[in-house]
Amino acid sequence: MTRQLNRLNDRRVRNESRAGRLGDGGGLALQVSASGSRSWVFMWKSDGKRTVMGLGAYPTVSLAEAREKAATCRKLVAAGVNPLAESRKEATPTFREVVDRFLDAQRLASWRNAKHRDQWKMTLGEAYCARILNRKVDEIGTADVLSVLKPIWQSKAETASRLRGRIERVLAFAEGQGWRREGKNPAQWKNGLDAILPQRRKLTRGHHRALPYTDVPAFMQRLGAAIGTAPRALEFTILTATRSGEAVGATWSEIDLDKKVWTIAPSRMKAGRQHRIPLSDPALRILELMAAVRENDLVFPGQKRNKPISAASMEMLLRRMQVKQFGTIHGFRSSFRDWAGDATAFPREVIEQALAHRVGDATEIAYRRSDALERRRAVMDAWADYCCGGDIDGKVVSIAAHR
Repeated sequence: MTRQLNRLNDRRVRNESRAGRLGDGGGLALQVSASGSRSWVFMWKSDGKRTVMGLGAYPTVSLAEAREKAATCRKLVAAGVNPLAESRKEATPTFREVVDRFLDAQRLASWRNAKHRDQWKMTLGEAYCARILNRKVDEIGTADVLSVLKPIWQSKAETASRLRGRIERVLAFAEGQGWRREGKNPAQWKNGLDAILPQRRKLTRGHHRALPYTDVPAFMQRLGAAIGTAPRALEFTILTATRSGEAVGATWSEIDLDKKVWTIAPSRMKAGRQHRIPLSDPALRILELMAAVRENDLVFPGQKRNKPISAASMEMLLRRMQVKQFGTIHGFRSSFRDWAGDATAFPREVIEQALAHRVGDATEIAYRRSDALERRRAVMDAWADYCCGGDIDGKVVSIAAHR
């Protein structure tokens, strides 16, 4: 590498139009193409081989700036470092940056709601991934992933399992973007971390406590006597066999009173599919009561402006009614399922559709285009009749009998 520097000047660089390279010394050269465009290159030899790397286009990169870049490259070469490899390394984003880009890329395609995205961002952020957030994504290996997972692998088993899967997806995204070399993903479980981390028992979810369906009519009688938005929201939740979040988030724009149908958008459903619910007469009466005090598009408005009542309000109501230890809000879906299976002759697939569950294999689902709305209407009407007029003799005390 020649040591004679600064051969060029601004005027010559600005006016040069002949195709070729003009050397400035020290490995720096101005490269002029046949079309007249100009750019800077740095050249050096390593193990007898000459390597060329670009330093930017002229005039975006001036002569003075090109000389500064070349000086940095010469120092790297003198230290035995490949300037081109170092340049690529600097361009590689950190894990933190890749997480942000991954979440942005998934925002429109995958997230059911903002809460889902926030959960990913929280687990992939300072809360659990602080050790790797500022590492270049192509430098992250198995040891780095283990440093994140091991502290919570036993104490927070479910969180750790989800976190591992999310890290795996982020690193796979980075590979797809060209920021990581091809090879085994260090967060991969099968034939990867499964040989290092201790095996855990398969995660199981506990059953929600459910009030026996034989006690539901008595409870509904007590609930009907309670005053306020929370009792009405809980009644509506039970009568429609929906999840608490689906019920408290109900809006008037979702409800067709003429057709007696409540349509919940995919974004509000756990399975990400639209769900239509036939409304029974008791459910419609609740809506009439709420319409009389309507404030906005929310069917069950909370105390905060433009916010629905919280599911916690219904949980507190159960606690005040001394039912919390025997049944949960979600448990009423089990009460409905047990009633439908034990006390009626409705087909299983219709009952499961009423709960917004998938029924059958992929082929069967593909060919079933109808959601059996009218068949489900018979189920929901029968459930409402049972809840609001079932045999309640002696049932008021049956709840206390469970103590």
